[in-house]
Amino acid sequence: MKSFPNQIPIFPLSGVIYFPKTNLPLNIFEKRYLDLVNDSIRRDKLMGMIQSKRKDEELYKIGCLGKISDFQKSKDGRILINLTGITRFQVLEEVKNSKLYREFKVGYEKFSLDLEPELEEINTENIIKKSETFFKKSGLLLNWKEFDRLDKDQKINTLAMIAPITNEEKQKLLESISLKEKVKTLEEIINFYLHGINFKNQTIQ
Repeated sequence: MKSFPNQIPIFPLSGVIYFPKTNLPLNIFEKRYLDLVNDSIRRDKLMGMIQSKRKDEELYKIGCLGKISDFQKSKDGRILINLTGITRFQVLEEVKNSKLYREFKVGYEKFSLDLEPELEEINTENIIKKSETFFKKSGLLLNWKEFDRLDKDQKINTLAMIAPITNEEKQKLLESISLKEKVKTLEEIINFYLHGINFKNQTIQ
């Protein structure tokens, strides 16, 4: 397995989850995260994204390591970056520091499949068709022609990332180890929504 740093800066953000092989544009304006990005650029361009829970400063235990693939400074002091997902990680412990942002010791072993080609043949046609129906009924637009150009992993990760589902459900998808498990979990979630969950107070039939 490729070597990644065992201590990384982490950007916690509620409701935002991203996956390996996906891209996440970020508009950075808080001092602590401006420091984080600038330090990452000077070091190795690597940083972690993880979802924060609703209470206090508690974080989920699984996040995604990304590399800053685009970096622009605006005239008003903001930084615009694009973060490209590499592999998921598991938080081991927080590291005390004198910085404004938080750093954690992490492990990648649990998600070694993120860096290997998928050998098992997995049929994703059914889940993609259901996703099209689900997105249409929820009023979410997606360029399906561009989507079709993605590889199988990217397609499932993209659907998991942008689907109009709860933060907890997205976290469950993020924590699914294999692509097969992720497809199964995503299909279960979408089936649940397609059988009666309200969108804007209108029940889907």
